[in-house]
Amino acid sequence: MKTVILLLSLLIVVATAKAQTEKEKEYVQRAMLDYVEGFYEGDTNKINRSISPEVVKYGYWKDEKSGVYGGEPMSFREMIAYAARVKQTNRQQPATAVRKVEVYDIQDQTASGKITAWWGTDYLLLAKVNNQWMIRAVLWQGPLKR
Repeated sequence: MKTVILLLSLLIVVATAKAQTEKEKEYVQRAMLDYVEGFYEGDTNKINRSISPEVVKYGYWKDEKSGVYGGEPMSFREMIAYAARVKQTNRQQPATAVRKVEVYDIQDQTASGKITAWWGTDYLLLAKVNNQWMIRAVLWQGPLKR
């Protein structure tokens, strides 16, 4: 009887840990989706909710004519302004636009993942800030290969 109780207790602990891990993955995915949807929809609330104001973002864009990559940083303020311009100019992306979210790793305080969007590929590092997952670093490259 003791063995049965011990095994049941162990199963409950394992099931609880798995449920907590799945919940954390959902929170990380939501932050990553808020990031891409914020840009696609021009929704500055989603940008504010998912990206830390201390974010470091740097991207590489390949020039079609020369075939050479150039790089440029993007500040949190520039991200907000970009999303606002998308909304103001009514240039939202269609619901069918690519928005693939992949979570690579989740620890207690940090997580990592990848987003594939119309502009290219973004590698994200997230941190848990005040019990909420926030994007702290982005390294991206575009355009997407056809």
